[in-house]
This record gives sequence, structure tokens and C-alpha cells, in this order.
Amino acid sequence: MKILIVKLGSIGDIIHTLPSLAAIRQNVPGAEISWVVESRSAEILRGNELIDRLIEVDTRSLRKGPIVASILPSLREHFRKLRRHKFDLAIDFQGLMKSAAIAKLSGAKIRYGFDTASMREPASRIFLNRSVEVPKNTNIIRKNLALAAVALGFEIPENGLKFPISTELAHTRERDDIVSGANAKFAILNPAGGWVTKLWPAENYGALADQLWEAHRISSIVAVGPDESELAARVLAASRSGKVTVARPSLKGFYELAKKASVYVGGDTGPTHLAIAAGAPVVGIFGPTEWWRNGSPFSADICVERTDIDCRIDCHRRTCSNWICMDISVKTVFDAITKRLGDPG
Repeated sequence: MKILIVKLGSIGDIIHTLPSLAAIRQNVPGAEISWVVESRSAEILRGNELIDRLIEVDTRSLRKGPIVASILPSLREHFRKLRRHKFDLAIDFQGLMKSAAIAKLSGAKIRYGFDTASMREPASRIFLNRSVEVPKNTNIIRKNLALAAVALGFEIPENGLKFPISTELAHTRERDDIVSGANAKFAILNPAGGWVTKLWPAENYGALADQLWEAHRISSIVAVGPDESELAARVLAASRSGKVTVARPSLKGFYELAKKASVYVGGDTGPTHLAIAAGAPVVGIFGPTEWWRNGSPFSADICVERTDIDCRIDCHRRTCSNWICMDISVKTVFDAITKRLGDPG
């Protein structure tokens, strides 16, 4: 059987689909599995032994396609070679017009996706011919697994979720170089986030790092991306202990680093999901998005969030004139870390 997985991005989206990849490979061991992914999000999938063919695309020019008539011709030209693989089944884990159109243009006769109530762009159902209904308030990892299980007729694994990510010696060496400047026990702090409304104040991370050192003798590594130096500088300026270092690891270097961390602290962003995949003890700080949907599937991990306000329901605002959901004290986050450190998970 030739199976096409359609999950384009972002990094978090890719990570949330990895357990489905592992389950498909385990339950349909003889299948030929291909994965269509945006080139900018493909690094986490490169070298993955469970994938027979990685198909990298760039659909940014189609993101604002106004109507189906404008999307299909562009995709047809962009993926004119896709049909040559003669897929038997395509699974659209993304729920967008462009992802469903890719499934359609793949030539697969059977094309699975979520039911309209579970799709980000319900109109994309016109390109699919099978749908799967998922209960409300289902973690996105479990939601993806439910789709794969129905599409391929296997039981959803209750425990032992697997996040297959391939790394190389260069990534472990990168990790070792970073760890050499930290204490034996270290926390990873990530002050970044894709939306401004997801950000916990960078200065709070500096104060948190001091408390981690004073109470637990855990030093801190502030892990940021190439364009996040200003955030890292604010964390350093707010710390007084001198037990904070800054690192700018590659994606897979970060994954290897997270495997060794005593705890990870961050918001709803790609590195948080990567830390979860690496098995790091996680404390998430969530504001406009929901932990039950995007957070860790592991019960030992902890979310710090405002439950005393009513404006977070179905919020997802990238800007806000009443931005109070991330007004969370350092003590509240520190107490959650202390609790997580005491639970081996």
C-alpha cells in the first residue's frame, strides 16, 4: 500500500503528527509512506527512517488563494509529478484548502480528513471523500492518531507515544558543546513565541532562573532562535545569579539538548513541542491557546495558565487590548517547576 501523509507545517504541527507516523509504520509495516511538507518545516523530518519519500513543497504563494479556481491550477502545475507515485490512500492531517487539494491532486482514490467541525477550513472537505469525527476537547496528537486509526483500521495506542526524530553525531556534539558551559543539572528556558500574546515577559525568565539556582541548584540555558537575541538579552539583564547562558541551537541540536534537561519552561511554540517529543519534563505557560489541545499528552507535565478569567475561551488572539492571560507571577511558575521536578512522570 502506498500512503501519502499531508502535513505541511509548522514545526509544532509536524511534531504533533509524528506519533501517527509511528503508529502507521507499526500497524502497516509493509506500506510505502510518503510525506508532503513545507520546505521551511522539513528539517525535523529529514533522515527519518520511517518515511520512504519526503516531498518538500513551497505553498506560501497559495496561502491567500481567494477561490478554489485559483488554487487548483497552481497546485496542479506545482505537483504535476505527484501522481506518478500512484498513491492508494492520502490522509490530510492539516485541514486546509491547500492540504486537501494536495491530497486530491495526488491521485489517491481514498482521501481521508477530519469532519467539517474539526477542520480549520471546512470548505476543504470538497477535496476529500472520507471523514473522521473526533470528540471535542481532544489533544491534537490524539486527534491525529484517531484519524490515522480509522483510515488504516488499527487501534489507537493508549500509552507509549513515539516521536520518531532522526539526529546525527553533529547534533549530539552541538548539545555537548552547549552543556559544557552549564551546570550538571540545567533547565531550558524559552522566552520566545510566534505571537506576542503567547509571550511571558522575558524579565520573568531571568528572575525564574535565579530562583531555580537558589532553590534547586539548577542552572539555566536560554534557548533562542537566530532572530530572538533581544529576548535573550532581556533575560540575561534580569538575572542576578550569573547562572544563565544563552544558546542558539539548531532544531535537532535543541532536540538532543532537551533530552538532557532537568526541566523545560516555555509557551505554546515549536521548541516546547520538541521538548515534549524529547521526553523532557515540561512546564508550559499558556495564554491565548489551550493546553488541552496543543500541550503535552503526558499527565506529569504541567500547564500554568489563568483560569480566573473568561476571555480565554476560544481566544487565539495574536493581538489583544485586554492582554492579561499571561499576567502570571514568577512564583506561580516556580512552584509548578518544583512540583514537576518532584514527579518523575
